[in-house]
Amino acid sequence: MKNLKKFTAIIFLSFLGLTSCQKEIDSENGQNPNTNNADSPTASNLKRSSMYDGSFDDFLDGISCSSIVLPAVATVNGQQITLVTQSDYQLILNILGQFTNDDDTVSLQFPLTVKTSNYTEVVVTSQTQYDGLISACETVEAEGKSAISCIDIDFPITILTYSLNLEQTGSVVIQSEQQLYAYLNNFGNEALFSVQYPITATLNNETEITIASDLDLLASISDCISIEDTENEAENEAKELETILVNGAFKVQNFINAGVNKTTDYANFTIDFANDLTCTAVNGTISTVQGTYKVTSETEVFLNLAFSGNATFNLLNHTWEVTSYSNSSISLKSTTDAAITLVLTQI
Repeated sequence: MKNLKKFTAIIFLSFLGLTSCQKEIDSENGQNPNTNNADSPTASNLKRSSMYDGSFDDFLDGISCSSIVLPAVATVNGQQITLVTQSDYQLILNILGQFTNDDDTVSLQFPLTVKTSNYTEVVVTSQTQYDGLISACETVEAEGKSAISCIDIDFPITILTYSLNLEQTGSVVIQSEQQLYAYLNNFGNEALFSVQYPITATLNNETEITIASDLDLLASISDCISIEDTENEAENEAKELETILVNGAFKVQNFINAGVNKTTDYANFTIDFANDLTCTAVNGTISTVQGTYKVTSETEVFLNLAFSGNATFNLLNHTWEVTSYSNSSISLKSTTDAAITLVLTQI
């Protein structure tokens, strides 16, 4: 997922200024309350929403403004991987996910071709040239001009066009993101346009929404960007939690199951989390319980525990929501029953 900069307040103020000048317009004579010029906030929203989104392979190329056109060759943690189709991405993800606290390295073999946010393909011949693309992308993101990836407009949609004296001059049916981007990118200053509402869009959580106006569009984009920011924050917290788990040894400070305090059942055990996603509970030299763990995130952080061969530790086998964490303590509650809680403390 990419780190989009918040731009809502600026767009909202600009939008109010635009609409206040047009509040007497009516759609029958081409004077539409959602009429925009090429530099309007709505034009920016639609253009950024229709840019080519290159974020799906960021684990490979580290740049959201473009994607690598396959076939390509990459060296991942010392292993050379030839990518022919997108199904080969899993080979790289498997290597990157093998250990939780190692320093992953990805080196690309040049020349390679990238597809950029304006749908053009560029041949990159060196790391220096590629570093220039990364720098340019970071600048665009900082200026709030990069692709908006959290909302997908459902096509086709119809764009109405107007002359500068607000007479309707025609309409065009847009069939795809690429067509919408090209249309807006080439829209001149000698005309106005409006979207024929309502339109539908799909958010990145697969929710379908109906958009009835430019203001609805702005609000929907603002909401989904806020959610995306929360998801990015949760992803960073998940990485922090992985590091805390691997770097320490833990004991069960408190475990409540079905209203019963089971903490004493684990009093003599130490739980160790390895960086290969395995965990071991040890009671001196008397007993050892093997398990696995996984840290994931959505808008919240989750810890999945899966012990085997021990009825006592099988009770800990839940997907836990992380309610709080620090270097010394991790508080969890079951995602299926909030009354089941677990607190791990570092020893």
